[in-house]
Amino acid sequence: MRPPRKSSGPGGGGQRPPGAGDRRAPFPRPDAGPRDGARPVRPRLPRAQDETITTSRREAERLAETSGAPPASRRNHIPGGRLPKVPNSTPKALARPPHAGGRPPRNPAPFSDLPPQTAPTGRRGRGDARVAERQAARAGSAVPIEPQRIAKLLARAGIGSRRDIERMIAEGKVALNGSVLTTPAFVVASLDGITVEGNPVAALEPSRLFRFHKPAGFLTTARDPGGRPTIMDILPPGLPRVVPVGRLDMNTEGLLLLTTDGALKRALELPLSGVPRRYRVRAYGEISQPAVEALIEGLTIDGMRYGPIDAEIERRTGRNLWLTITLTEGKNREIRRVLEYLGLQVSRLIRVAYGPIELGDLPPRDADEVPDGVVMALRKSLARA
Repeated sequence: MRPPRKSSGPGGGGQRPPGAGDRRAPFPRPDAGPRDGARPVRPRLPRAQDETITTSRREAERLAETSGAPPASRRNHIPGGRLPKVPNSTPKALARPPHAGGRPPRNPAPFSDLPPQTAPTGRRGRGDARVAERQAARAGSAVPIEPQRIAKLLARAGIGSRRDIERMIAEGKVALNGSVLTTPAFVVASLDGITVEGNPVAALEPSRLFRFHKPAGFLTTARDPGGRPTIMDILPPGLPRVVPVGRLDMNTEGLLLLTTDGALKRALELPLSGVPRRYRVRAYGEISQPAVEALIEGLTIDGMRYGPIDAEIERRTGRNLWLTITLTEGKNREIRRVLEYLGLQVSRLIRVAYGPIELGDLPPRDADEVPDGVVMALRKSLARA
């Protein structure tokens, strides 16, 4: 049998020796001498209050030698880790090394020292800045003028149509440097000194182009002697004096371009420019696919020659059908006459595109301005043509 376990309490028969069975043995004090089987304890060095950061091991050893610190206090430099610190030294400001190659650094100063950024950044900010520059240029700069007839120049300045200006010149309302003009063929190269009814004429603005969704039932003209409604009666407010590019019949709807530049208007209307116009047509009747494809060769109706027409049938519903037609001439009532010659009756005609400018989802009787970039690209294409 095992002998009974002796109690280690006050009433026990024996006491445990200090350290026997204790997992946490007392830590040897630094001033105590080495004991048998114990590892000698290395005294800790006092840490200085002022320490400097060195950039290399060589510099750390040099500072330790000059400061008189014992060799045991020298800390090894670990490449890629924290830089060593040397006690008993004063802080030292390290100068920025010169940039190699003679080029200035990308960030010569801390970010906190950079001036506050006021210019817009990002794609939207740069776009807003370009729009603001164009608006400032449009408001404050004058457009260069080539020598031309005064009636044409005043019409471009928005005073009125050429016929109105010719009538005002005949009535003696237009003067140049105080001298009343008597002929609309007088050639000028500037608006300086020109007055209309005693009021000076403002400088020309850069060309502007607008989209307008024309509804059916309105004439494409400034005024009608018969008193019928015109597009000028329904133009949205805020537009400058504009002239329509081409014409749409009274019952034709869709995209109508408006511009402040008569030269741009003329260039877009000329058949030689080859600007395509695209239409959607709803018609009633029977027609074969070969007859539609034959329009690409052009045809002659009652002695009138019509150029190539690119036509395509979109869909059929019984005897009703929708067609897409693209042409470059735009003669008076061209689409209606050609389709009537083929045995179709047009019930609706919509212009959906004029060159690169499309009608899109622009509501009827609404207008918006074409971006300057599109106008510049259109001018370049007209110049090449």
